[in-house]
Amino acid sequence: MGLSWKEGVLTILLGAAAASGLTTLILFLVEATSILLPADTKFGIVFDAGSSHTSLFVYKWPADKENNTGVVSQALACQAEGPGISSYTSDPALAGESLRGCLEEALALIPEAQHRETPTFLGATAGMRLLSQKNSSQAERIFAEVARVLSQSPVDFRGASLLAGLDEGAFAWITINYVLGSLLTYTFSGEWARPPEATLVGALDMGGASTQMSFVPGGPILDASTKASFILYGSSYSVYSHSYLCFGRDEVLNRLLARLVQVRPARAGRHSGLARHPCYHSGYRATVPLAPLFESPCVHTSMPPGAAQNLTVEGAGNPGACVSAIRELFNFSSCEGQADCTFDGVYQPLMQGRFYVEVSYPEHASWLRDYCASGLYILTLLLEGYGFSEETWPSIEFRRQAGGTDIGWTLGYMLNLTNMIPAKAPAMKQAENYGVWAAGIVLVGLTLGAILGAAAVQLLWPRD
Repeated sequence: MGLSWKEGVLTILLGAAAASGLTTLILFLVEATSILLPADTKFGIVFDAGSSHTSLFVYKWPADKENNTGVVSQALACQAEGPGISSYTSDPALAGESLRGCLEEALALIPEAQHRETPTFLGATAGMRLLSQKNSSQAERIFAEVARVLSQSPVDFRGASLLAGLDEGAFAWITINYVLGSLLTYTFSGEWARPPEATLVGALDMGGASTQMSFVPGGPILDASTKASFILYGSSYSVYSHSYLCFGRDEVLNRLLARLVQVRPARAGRHSGLARHPCYHSGYRATVPLAPLFESPCVHTSMPPGAAQNLTVEGAGNPGACVSAIRELFNFSSCEGQADCTFDGVYQPLMQGRFYVEVSYPEHASWLRDYCASGLYILTLLLEGYGFSEETWPSIEFRRQAGGTDIGWTLGYMLNLTNMIPAKAPAMKQAENYGVWAAGIVLVGLTLGAILGAAAVQLLWPRD
């Protein structure tokens, strides 16, 4: 028996309603899927060109940032082969070539489609600062070669330049506080929040050519040249920061040895260089070239006249004399009677809270002779220079990493850079847009269903 015309029309209407409902459901699921998928990930590359070596770091963060700042994590750390770029004065092209290996590792990690939008920056620190003082043309040639290599790479190259000492210290402060969760923390309620200011820590970076001190003081920063200001995750910070060029470990050891050099007559009537080193263990004896000691701008004396090309170094094993020799490298008298002064007349407000110390120069077994001098230098710097005491010493922690992340200026630089990189609409705004869209889809579906239903009633039960 065939269907009546009313039943046929009703079947068509019901089919249309089912198709409409199915279409609405598909659209709903497609949009929900696009909303629930993880946000796009952005990447950034930073080269840290230090005095003794160059390191590359790759960072990543979700495209939808938190209060305009990315929630950044370290994705790769790579140490370039060879010494720091300031060592390539005789062949600047090698400075650029030394970066290729780590750069290739970074590009292999980052999706190829995102290479062109990946910001890449090289910041040179104290080693290149010293070279710029000594021979600016050599420094410029090295920067040119580094820029040539990086600009040829398929990335968004932002430049290769000197990083100011103030910025180096301040960015390191951002890094350690971010890694420790003192700038941003994820609460149990599933929201990002700013921790109490009391959780902030100070940062001490002890490198090969310089050392940096950075912290948020309890009062105002009276010297504007030591103040760095940031807005991170919607909060403002004023950080005291100062970099002491020539007070990194390598330069301190060079300056110390240069002060100990004496000229003595040799039996054959010729002169030779001799240094009796109180910090080297008794019985140590070695011959080293003399001229390189006096090439650094940190050494303010010239090579003694009549000295031979080589220097004979003899260890004396005298810790007391070692401390006295190291203290002579600091000008403590310039800060006598001043509570807000460290040494060499440098302003520093009163310290507060905990401090994390990053020792960023590499250790090597061949440097065993320098362990005594290095340790006593660190003690002198922290106790007599920066003003730590027996009571505040427990507030210092020595770290190279925290939470699996390298402590240094590079992560802080990238966090600050994310403030200037456009982001997608925040997740909350996407959710709001999705809610409006979903409500519109449901309303259209309900309206169509009501119309179809009314038509079906009119067909099946017409009025008399």
